[in-house]
Parts: sequence; structure tokens; C-alpha cells
Amino acid sequence: MKEGNEGMGFGEERTMIRNGLMRLMLLLMIPWLCCAKVKDVQGAPESVVWVVQLSDLHFSVHHPDRATDFTSLVGPALSMINPSLVLITGDLTDGKSKDLLTMKQNEEEWVEYRTAMDNVIKRSGLDKTAFFDLRGNHDNFGVPAVGGAFDFFSKYSINGQLGRAGYLNSVTLQLLGHVNAILFQTADRKHLFVGVDSTMSVGVRGPTNLFGHPTDQLLSDLDVELSQWDSQSKEPISKISFGHFPLSFSATSHSGKSLKDIFLKHSISAYVCGHLHSRFGKNLKRHHQLRHKFSFLPEFFQLNVHQLSSDPHVNCSTDAPMANEFWEWEMGDWRKSRAMRILAIDRGHVSYVDVDFKLGTKKIIILPTFPLDSRLMSTSSSRREYECHAAGPVSYDAIRALVFSVSPLVTVTAMIYDTRPGYLSLVFEGPMIKLEHNTSRGDLYIARWNYRAFEDPSPDRYWLQIEATDFMGRSTLSDLRPFSVNGLSTKLSWTWKEFVVMGCQWAALYYPMMWCAVYFLLMILLIPKALLIFSSKHFTYKSKGLLNIIGWVSQELCRVPLTWYGFLVYLFYLVLFPWFIGHVFTDGKDIGYMTYMGWVVKSFNEDGKHEYVGSPDVMVVVLPHLLFVVFPAILVGGALAAEKHIYREHVLSLSGKKEDDPDEEGRRSLWYGYQGSRKSNSCVGDGWIRKVLLVICLAICGKHFMSCWVLVKAYEMNPIINFPVYSLTIPLVLAYTVYRTRRNV
Repeated sequence: MKEGNEGMGFGEERTMIRNGLMRLMLLLMIPWLCCAKVKDVQGAPESVVWVVQLSDLHFSVHHPDRATDFTSLVGPALSMINPSLVLITGDLTDGKSKDLLTMKQNEEEWVEYRTAMDNVIKRSGLDKTAFFDLRGNHDNFGVPAVGGAFDFFSKYSINGQLGRAGYLNSVTLQLLGHVNAILFQTADRKHLFVGVDSTMSVGVRGPTNLFGHPTDQLLSDLDVELSQWDSQSKEPISKISFGHFPLSFSATSHSGKSLKDIFLKHSISAYVCGHLHSRFGKNLKRHHQLRHKFSFLPEFFQLNVHQLSSDPHVNCSTDAPMANEFWEWEMGDWRKSRAMRILAIDRGHVSYVDVDFKLGTKKIIILPTFPLDSRLMSTSSSRREYECHAAGPVSYDAIRALVFSVSPLVTVTAMIYDTRPGYLSLVFEGPMIKLEHNTSRGDLYIARWNYRAFEDPSPDRYWLQIEATDFMGRSTLSDLRPFSVNGLSTKLSWTWKEFVVMGCQWAALYYPMMWCAVYFLLMILLIPKALLIFSSKHFTYKSKGLLNIIGWVSQELCRVPLTWYGFLVYLFYLVLFPWFIGHVFTDGKDIGYMTYMGWVVKSFNEDGKHEYVGSPDVMVVVLPHLLFVVFPAILVGGALAAEKHIYREHVLSLSGKKEDDPDEEGRRSLWYGYQGSRKSNSCVGDGWIRKVLLVICLAICGKHFMSCWVLVKAYEMNPIINFPVYSLTIPLVLAYTVYRTRRNV
């Protein structure tokens, strides 16, 4: 009996151990249970992998040429390039009416997208699983819930057709190592690509659907996805993330975390995105680096493209921490620019070239993979790699470039120019040879060089250009790009438009800007009123200074009580009450109301409660209204009152009723420019100033009514029923002020 009990205990113990091991294996496999896939990349060149990025297609029923050009140009180009992946980073369809004012889903556009993609896949010869597409804000206009009747992305997109559900999708490209006697021997290398869909969970219509909205759950899952290979430290890993929204147009999560925090934690190589198109500039790129936690400015602004460490010393110790940094590269749109990007990873070095299809097909495309462009691709890690010989000299002993061509190439030549003389002086010219292999995915050309001859403390002294000629005599030159074998970076500055869209963290800036505007407007209303009531010292136009003039104008506004109270009450209304009510979804059934904190809509979760969505997206309505309608309306209202006051004094002075006032002549001289000028007096006497102010009133009302019309079309509203206070207050207050300050009063 005892032996039987002992035998039974041993069997139960084995079962418990087996179950425990199974549970442990499941826990270890959790990171793999999302959408992670591993794709083996075989064939030469064995050190390089490349992918294609397309963004902002905006297929539209009103612009069929976008889909037509996409099919005719992209399909053959992909066949020539033969990428391992094709990443389409959002705004697959346009979702706009012909007048561009109504923004909601159109199923006909999605059918067009599916048809175009089927044709491109067929013409390219690539497997459908190589394509990854993501939602953009246009693909989310008016979509109340993912998986609902109006979520056409889930039905017609490639990700949807292949069952890639969720907001994250990842794939790992694994280069299989071989011995290559010509250049080097490489071990297996992995390249992790993670797609991030941070569109609104409840997609309202545009224009208040502009930002990415990562949730805490999304950021946690992203952290897991980017960590999935970290335990296998023997193999080098390159990490690339792709999404639609630039980080300048991405909000923080409920806990205050951001995509940038996760990317810095993992020191990914690059985050590639779209959204901004090409109209803001060509340098929509940004380098991110972990800064001191008490640093204030980077939370709101980054003044230049680069955010590199200023430390001139490189710590080559094995215990030295690696720099937490990554590049953010926004690319041009297909909508108007017909842009496509080829991105390559050559032994950990990430480079890209943008292709412009506006002039038609490309017969030859050249992508230099080493040395890197010192303006937009170098990092502090590049310098440490060189100084500490982390990559080994074998990575530096050849200029390398991918060359794609529809016809056989005859020659490929590398040229290096020295700019020290003040012009481009050719200092190196050498033929590039193609790495031959039995199986090939593409053509990698190399040119041996003495890289130490090009070491220089200036990161932009030497410039690289590559020329390729096919057997038909067609020659193509790559763009000139500076390089630094030392790993130094060329400082690059944004234009003001590039800074506005890439250097400003709009999600962080919205509430400070909004409250500063509100407080400023309250100050110019309340301070002059308080001085009139409690102080004998008043603002006067005799004193100089812009603030004094604004104070005097505001003080005169206080003398028109109904106008002053109208503006004050309206400001409190904008802060305390909804601005308007409208249809926020595609079906036009559910309505929501908008405040400065966002849209209040019915949640489509199980609880069915109301929730705020669309903040800071509503800033596109809130800030322009405060800055370009309310503020100028207050100023012009005060100016009308001030002009009436000056006109009254002018008439009284002409009638001689104030000749005993010793300051009257001085006051007139200050207002008209010089004493006794009849020509200047005529500006008030003939009413020219008032006429100018009336034109400004019309301009303000015109701007306001145009904004109201945009909102009427966007959210299918009636201005009298759905937002009478917002639409009518400013015009009515200005009309009353014009009447109250008329000349016969």
C-alpha cells in the first residue's frame, strides 16, 4: 500500500513538472503570439536587405489618375527593385468630397484600392504577404469602431485580407549567411520591422482627425514587439518601425507616454512615416536622442534636424552605455508628388533614396548603401562604431551601392569630390564591380578604396556620386551626398515651414497655446475696465508703445458696454460650453458635440458611455478661431470706439468748443502726425480710418463665415440650430459696434 502511494505520488509529480514546463514555454512564447513573422531572405547580396515604402496614396473617385498611375508605374518598378517588403504607410484612400469639405468613408474608393493593389502585386511578381499597409487618418474618417460596417480598411486592405488584425504587425527578415570570397563573410543577421497603427479608436470626421493617438496598451505591446529578439544577443538586430503619423503629430497616451519613449528605449534604427506630404519641404527628417529628464525645451520644440550629443569624447569601453537615439524620416506623398522610397540596411547601416515618378518610369535607380549621407543618416553610434572599430575594417574597405536597372549595365562608376578648394574637385574615380552569385535578389556594386584617406574633421568635405550606364547608353547619376567615414554628422537646418511641422510638438503645445490665448484676451478686456473703475490713470494715445495702444483701444471698447460684455460672455461660453453639435461618423446618424477638449461622442464599447475623442485634433478649429477671429474682432471693436472718440474731439476742436484746453493742440498733433496738418485731419474728418476698419470687419466676418461653412459641410450641421452662438456672436457684436459708433451719435 505504501509503495502504491509512493508510485502514485511520483506520477503526479511528473505530471506537475510537465504541466509546469508547458506553462513556462507558453509564457516564453507570448511575445511571438502577436503578429510576428520570420521571413528568410536568400540569395545575393548576402549583407543587404531592402524594402520599398509608399505613403499617402489618397485614391479618390474624383482623381482616378492616382490609382491609374500607381498601377502603371509602381508595378513595373517593384518588379525591377524586387524588395523583400513593401510598406504602405497610411492614407490609402482620400475620403473627401469633390469640394474637399466633407470627409468620410467612400466604399467605391476602397474597391479601387483593392483592384489597384491586386494589379500591382500581379505585375510586380511579388508575393502578397510581402505587402504591409496601415491606416492613416483619412482611412479613419467617420469610422465609429474597428470591425464595424464602415471600417472598410479591414475589408479591402491587404492587412485585412490576410487577417493581420490589431494595431501592431511585425515581420523579421532573416539574412542567411554564406561565405563570399570577394568581399566578406557574414553571420546571420535579423531585421525587425514593426508597423504601428495609432489612428483614433473612434474615428471622427475631418478636419478634427489629424493626430496619432497611441494608447498605453499599444505602447506596451510595441515594447514587447521590439523586444522579441533581445534575448538572442548573439545575432545583430536592426529595428525599423513604420507608421503614418510623424511624432510631431502624435499625442501622448493617458499615462503621458509616447511612441518616442519606446523608440528611444530600444534605440531603433529609424521610424519611417508619411502624413505631411511634400509641400512643407524636402528635409522632413528628425534625429531623436535621449536627453536629460529635466530638459524642458525638447518637450515642445526641436530647433534643428539633429539632436546629437555635443560630447567630443567617445567611450569605447565595453561597459559604456549605448546612445538611445533613432532617426525619423517622413516621406513624400503619392497623391501629388508620385514619390516612392527604397530603404536598405547594409550590415546595420540604414540608407534610403527617394524616387520621383512625376516624369514617368525610371530605367535605372541607384541607392548608395555605404558610406552614409552625413546629413540625414549618421548617428552618434556611427562615430562610436568607427572610433572603437566595432564594425571591423571590413565594413569600411569598399564603397557599396545597390543599382536597379531594367537593362543590363555596362559600367558603374564611383566618384568622390573634395569641396575644400571651394568647388567640386574630383579626387577619386573608380569602377564598381558587381558581386556575382548563383542566386541573386538584386545587384550590389562595390569599389575598393582607401577609406583612411578620406578621414577628415569636416563631415561635409567629401561628396559621393555614382554613375550607371546601361547597354543602350542611358546614363543615370545619383544625387550628390556628403559623407564622413569618421561617423560625424553635417548640421542641417529646417526652413520655417519644416520647423513648424517637424520641430514643434503640437500635442504638447495645444493647451499652453490655447490657455495663453484665452488669458491674453481676458487681460485686454478686464485690465482696461479695472483701470477705468478703480484708477485715475488711464491709457492714452499720447503715450508710445504697442501695449499702450492696445490698452487705449481696449479702454475705449469698455465705453461701449454691450460690445464689451458681448466679447467677455462669449469667451466664457467658449471655455464652459460646447461650440457646436454635428454628425461625426460616416453613417450620419450619431451626433456629438465639440468643446475645446475634443468631441464628446457615444462610446461603441460595451459600456456605451460618452467619452472625449479628438484632442488635440480640435486645435485646427479652436486656435484659428481664437487667434484670427476673436482677437482681431476685439481689436477692431475697440478701434471703432477709439475712432469715434477721436472724431468727436476733432469735430469739437473745429467748432472751437475746446480752445481753452492747453493739451488739445498737442493731442491733435500726435494723432495726425504733425500740428495743423489739414491733409492728416482729413483722415478722420473724411472717414478714411473708419472705412478701413469697416473693411477689416468685413474681412473678419468673411473669414468666420468661411470657417462656419467648412464646419457645416464637414459635420452636416445647420448653423442656426447646431451652433448659433459660435456662428452668430462675433458678426452680431461687430454689427452692433459699427452701429453704435456711427458718426451721427
